[in-house]
Amino acid sequence: IVVAVAWIVASRMLRGRTDPRLLRTTWLVLLFASLLANRLRDFNAEVLTTVCVGVGILCLATGRRVGLGWAAIVVGAVNTPAAIIALAPIACLEALRTRQLRHVAPLGIAALLVVVEAWIRRGSPFDTGYGNDHGVATLLPYSGRPGFSYPFLLGVASILFSFGRGLLFFAPGLVLWLDARTRRVVAHHRRALVLMLVFVGGLVVVYAKWWAWYGGISWGPRFFVFAAVPASVLLAFRIRSVGASRLADAATLGVLGLSAWVGVIGLTADISALGVCARGNYSFESFCWYVPEYSSLWQPFLHRPPLTGSTLLVASWCALVFLYLAFPLGRSIFAERFGHADAAWARGWKF
Repeated sequence: IVVAVAWIVASRMLRGRTDPRLLRTTWLVLLFASLLANRLRDFNAEVLTTVCVGVGILCLATGRRVGLGWAAIVVGAVNTPAAIIALAPIACLEALRTRQLRHVAPLGIAALLVVVEAWIRRGSPFDTGYGNDHGVATLLPYSGRPGFSYPFLLGVASILFSFGRGLLFFAPGLVLWLDARTRRVVAHHRRALVLMLVFVGGLVVVYAKWWAWYGGISWGPRFFVFAAVPASVLLAFRIRSVGASRLADAATLGVLGLSAWVGVIGLTADISALGVCARGNYSFESFCWYVPEYSSLWQPFLHRPPLTGSTLLVASWCALVFLYLAFPLGRSIFAERFGHADAAWARGWKF
């Protein structure tokens, strides 16, 4: 219901400003070929935060309902208090752009609401509920420590590149921003995408030092579900701008393939298979973060998910979505390679 409401609101906000086909492509990628697909199997805090912040940023970028946009962003940040750190650069950027200090006010309001909630629920405005929270001591040198005790650089590297939690694998569309061609294509929506990417960067910064940066026993990097939004938008733009070059289309097809794998496995994987992460009093949980064979994304190669009627239906639909999105890319790649100029290879064949 929350995602459906966001769909309606975002469509109305972008009406007349965005190609409807681009919007449709974005939603198909986001719902069936992204990290968000897995989180729609249940309802955790990250889904509501993703929806509220995503819609709020659209309001800021389009200049429509800016007040309601800030309210949505505040709700999303309060729902996941660590996201307040990610909200700070957005508030500062908007204040600098408009030269209006009022855009910093949502940051203070969000912090105040978090403090009030802690006071009401736990009797102290400074009690976060994680005072004695820590992991199990294992062979890892920084295990068993509480709070923000993990080395920052190791946390950033793990969040971005680890096989079991890395955004490089679970939100591959983000890498498309590094291509100048992508930045040119999204020029009219650059502000919204920059704010989204800044928010993702803020989440990486705040979680990199937390001892549980990996999000516990979960499928993929659940703290960074919001990354699926800009990743899907960037991928949709590249799909709609097909034909720029064969190399660019091949790269887009590769990113789409990996993103589609994230979506279908996230929707159909047997979550109980992740129980291996908790064996031996979590002594080997780090295998699920770093080792490909135990990654929730790659484990299905070794332990195929049970094939039921529902999983078959979902997988078939995801496959159709992938083929629909991949068709123009494949046509462009092979048309350039085997086009009219090189069509001699196809003539003269008989049974």
